[in-house]
Amino acid sequence: MAPHLLLVDDEVELTTALSQALQRQGYQISIAHDGKTALARWQHQHFDLVILDWMLPEHSGLEICQWMRHHGDPTPVLFLTARDALDDEVMALDSGADDYLVKPFELRHLLARVRALLRRRESPPSHRLSVAGLELDPEHQVAYHQGRTITLSEKESQLLACLMQQPGEIVSHEHILETLWPAQSPPTSNVLAAQVRLLRRKLEAQGSLTIQAVYGKGYRLISPPPQKTDKNT
Repeated sequence: MAPHLLLVDDEVELTTALSQALQRQGYQISIAHDGKTALARWQHQHFDLVILDWMLPEHSGLEICQWMRHHGDPTPVLFLTARDALDDEVMALDSGADDYLVKPFELRHLLARVRALLRRRESPPSHRLSVAGLELDPEHQVAYHQGRTITLSEKESQLLACLMQQPGEIVSHEHILETLWPAQSPPTSNVLAAQVRLLRRKLEAQGSLTIQAVYGKGYRLISPPPQKTDKNT
């Protein structure tokens, strides 16, 4: 069955042209021109990928992405927006987006990113990884620690798997970027830092491992430092 994509943008001319281009690639396309319609479609249909504008009537694309992740939906989200500030990209990734492309864009660039996101979603199930009481199920983008569940976005799951494969060792920025964005131009180091920050926050909230930044080199997965105790108690 052809992958089913949800295209959300209030520019009718753009959605018409883009949906035709995507259909020529063999994709099934549903369209929404506002946030309310997008949420209604999401609630009643299964999609393999959501292409999402930021500025929308009713609900913003950021709100839609946050809503999806809050409800545990791991469907890949690609932001397609005119907002080109780095802070906007970081905010979108922090909300759970998997990729971010700024308008105007080259059609072949968008198609390559769509293929990459769908390819990762359809890849064969991965074996679970386990390090120091933390277990990762990459297929379902979920980690477990002491009976507690940690829900992850696709990028967070890939990042955690990358670090868990070399526990305690420094994993270079270059290796992480090539792993998380294999068929794309790698994002800036600030985007990677935002992904790390979001994942670290989730791990530490469950008392699990943490991610240490090694200046100029990369990141490594380590046990959290022991909490300081008051010697007078």
